[in-house]
Amino acid sequence: MLIVVTGPPGAGKSSYIKAHARPRDIVIDLDLMALAMAGPGADHHNHSDVLLKVVHRARFAAIREAEQHIETTDVYVINTMPNARTMAQYKRLKARIITVDPGRDIVMQRIEDMRQPAMKAVATKWYRANRGRSRSVMPQASRQW
Repeated sequence: MLIVVTGPPGAGKSSYIKAHARPRDIVIDLDLMALAMAGPGADHHNHSDVLLKVVHRARFAAIREAEQHIETTDVYVINTMPNARTMAQYKRLKARIITVDPGRDIVMQRIEDMRQPAMKAVATKWYRANRGRSRSVMPQASRQW
């Protein structure tokens, strides 16, 4: 099965996957991929443009390959803001969509504490795009920050 985990930056998408994925599952997480491809001591969330270009291409290839195995393996994909075309593809694949959203105040505080300031704009864009939709999976804090 394909499980797409979405939500604003700092919502706890990776924490959700850590709590639910099994060792034999496939996890496609851009931040983890970037960290794996970056040099020693790299920041977990602050990546160069060149690294991001490489990681995005690797992520795209990983998703395309993993889609071939969703009948036998659970595949988790983190996608903060999937566009309409991507959502249509997920629907064709009968993906389960999980939205992780502990609330705007918590997200903005996490970004303030742990992320680059530019992530506030991404979170604001996410909340605007998802205005009026129900908050689902994780209304509480995912862990002690």
